Amino acid sequence: MDYRTLLRDMFDAAVAAAAPALCVPKHLPKPPKGRTVVVGAGKAAAAMAAAVEANWSGPIEGLVVTRYGHAVPCRHIEVIEAAHPVPDAAGREAARRILDNVRGLGPDDLVLCLLSGGGSSLLALPAAGVTLEDKQAINRALLRSGAHIGEINTVRKHLSAIKGGRLAIAAAPAPVVSLMISDVPGDDPSVIASGPTVPDPTTSAAAIAILEKYRIEIPHSVLKHLREPTSETPKPGDTRFCNVTNHVVATPQDALEAAARVALDAGFRPLILGNAIEGEARDVGLVHAGIAKQAAGYGQPAEPPCVLISGGETTVTVRGGGRGGRNAEFLLSLAVALDGHAGIAAIAADTDGIDGSADNAGAFLLPDTLERTVQAGLSLPAHLANNDAYSVFARLGDLLITGPTRTNVNDFRAILIDK
Repeated sequence: MDYRTLLRDMFDAAVAAAAPALCVPKHLPKPPKGRTVVVGAGKAAAAMAAAVEANWSGPIEGLVVTRYGHAVPCRHIEVIEAAHPVPDAAGREAARRILDNVRGLGPDDLVLCLLSGGGSSLLALPAAGVTLEDKQAINRALLRSGAHIGEINTVRKHLSAIKGGRLAIAAAPAPVVSLMISDVPGDDPSVIASGPTVPDPTTSAAAIAILEKYRIEIPHSVLKHLREPTSETPKPGDTRFCNVTNHVVATPQDALEAAARVALDAGFRPLILGNAIEGEARDVGLVHAGIAKQAAGYGQPAEPPCVLISGGETTVTVRGGGRGGRNAEFLLSLAVALDGHAGIAAIAADTDGIDGSADNAGAFLLPDTLERTVQAGLSLPAHLANNDAYSVFARLGDLLITGPTRTNVNDFRAILIDK
């Protein structure tokens, strides 16, 4: 059985289910009487803009910002590349220009906003009194702390001049239609790209509490800003959102179901464990290993040949000095817990093609992985303790390298359990 090929086919199907060319056109609004201004941010933003252009009748203009290496050519919509996951000056300038583009429009115009995972970092316009350097330092600390995406984006919203509903407020009275590709557990529009067009239920006090919870140093200027009433984001019920419509056009569940169909066609019964699984990557790996061994040994909760499929966004609390994203760490933890169990293979990868800040989407675990690590003189527990999963899978030749996929519906995990 060629486990690697089947796992890769499942991953490719998951990514294809969220391709902007597939999910954007069917949700496009009717062209307005006036101008159509397209703005957006995220790893899929450029591909979404290209899909709009290919399916739009009438004049169109605008600007979107995407991660370095994720651009695609557009004729009328300008594409800017900026840094992710830590913001940079290019993202700050792009966000400033996006705000300028939507100001001064009227009720006969339309703002079409294209949002996807990564938009929070790419829309890097600091609030008054907050510097880009402050945002960069806090962002780095949050990414290493183990905070989940909802907590991180709560902080980001309250340090921003554009996120947390502020983009929609700037566009009023023009109607705003946002199309979103979800990369967050629960598909909450207020969390996707930190909700630039969505009223924000979180508070400045919550942002301070999150920073204190993870013992992140708060610069004096940031703390002063967060304690001022002006730092608060617009809330649900605000009448300025009456002309704003938010559509989630692709979700992690769509991706998991597409992968499940591929597995079923190959003779493996699919069981989707959940599309919004969170927690420490190594802990999630341990739990998945327990379920896999239960299925292999007792036919529960699925009878082999079967495949356990899950999505969501795990986190990594960085304590070691190694290299490796959350998917590689999940997979290394899974390998340690399975301890060479026969007939089990797995993949864990980010659907955007980048596992954290590395050059791989994720990695493969194969039935002979443990045997090969022993032959290579590698200690899996030692590498796990050092947050160094990348080195293990690179040494084995088991990294999954796809390059940017230009979409993002979060992490994809599949564990094949053969008879």
